[in-house]
Amino acid sequence: MRLVYFAAVREAIGVASETCDLPTHVRTIDDMIDLLAGQSPGHALAFQDKARLRFALDQAMVPLDAALCDAHELAIFPPVTGG
Repeated sequence: MRLVYFAAVREAIGVASETCDLPTHVRTIDDMIDLLAGQSPGHALAFQDKARLRFALDQAMVPLDAALCDAHELAIFPPVTGG
């Protein structure tokens, strides 16, 4: 699966995107975030408050508990603030 990171998530991890082979136990975005958080200190920082993040599977916005199924891309966005 292709993972795409935006704004503060990208800055914390240090890359704009990466690919990941899904282990069989990773079935939801929540599972994926837990897996990714253990990859590096930057990943842990980016995903420390996963309930505040926003997600898109194949360019469709979905909740944290969405099933990954056969999606090809997961985009992860930090909370957005306006002014």
